[in-house]
Amino acid sequence: MLVSRGLVAWGSIALAGLVLAGCGTRVNRAPVEDRGTAAGSISSSPAPAVSAAKPLPGAENAGKAGYYTVKPGDTLIRIGLEHGQTWKDIARWNGLDNANLIEVGQVLRVAPPGASASAASAVAADTGVVTRPVTASALPPAPAASAAKPGASATAPAAAAPAATPPAAAGNEDDMPFIWPSSGPLLAGFDEARNKGYDIGGKAGDPVLAAADGRVVYAGAGLRGYGNLVILKHNNTYLTAYAHNQTLLVKEDQNVKRGQKIAEMGSTDTDRVKLHFEIRRQGKPVDPVRYLPSR
Repeated sequence: MLVSRGLVAWGSIALAGLVLAGCGTRVNRAPVEDRGTAAGSISSSPAPAVSAAKPLPGAENAGKAGYYTVKPGDTLIRIGLEHGQTWKDIARWNGLDNANLIEVGQVLRVAPPGASASAASAVAADTGVVTRPVTASALPPAPAASAAKPGASATAPAAAAPAATPPAAAGNEDDMPFIWPSSGPLLAGFDEARNKGYDIGGKAGDPVLAAADGRVVYAGAGLRGYGNLVILKHNNTYLTAYAHNQTLLVKEDQNVKRGQKIAEMGSTDTDRVKLHFEIRRQGKPVDPVRYLPSR
């Protein structure tokens, strides 16, 4: 009887051990069938492919004459200056409701619709100028610092020209009758890599004159490195730029005459009082010595 009970007890203990051993196996070992099911699921149901990015506006015109691909830091003001156009024209040609909203990689028309292939090619060259990111302050309306002084007339009487003016050939846009925009001393000459125009010295408040008849296409402080800036468009070939002024006396779309006072010399965005003056032919800066009279 005792032996029989002992055998029963021993058998119970052994059976319990087998049950526990079986339980431990099921908890600690990942089920083979589950792992196989997971692997099969991955191979038979691949993740959906990422959809292709939507092409940016004008992408179909990339590389064509008369078009420009936006680079990091570009603004319409800078693009217009570098291609001899106004930022308003570029915005209109490209149907831009908000001129601040341009994207890197976007392709913009920078030549008038219907322009000849040769004219389009002339304005399509890449200038390689490093520019700053687009910001709300980069485009008109101009900051308050650029506003004309109270009581100052935007059509102030023309100051006397600092030097004699060579006659212009009738009907030839390449023969513009430019004058010196200031009578101050020349501080720095033209260097295509380092200085895209002339730096002319003077005192704060000295008159800055329009170098030729033209229309104001920009007046503001939205172009880094230029301070309070005026850009004049003289014809389809030439622009002139007048930078670092302390006060601007003209507004955009205003017509001005050669020798008219358009600003007062200052030191905005530079280290001293001076006028930085550029002549641009189809957007490309050129040496003013080829266009200004000797003095």
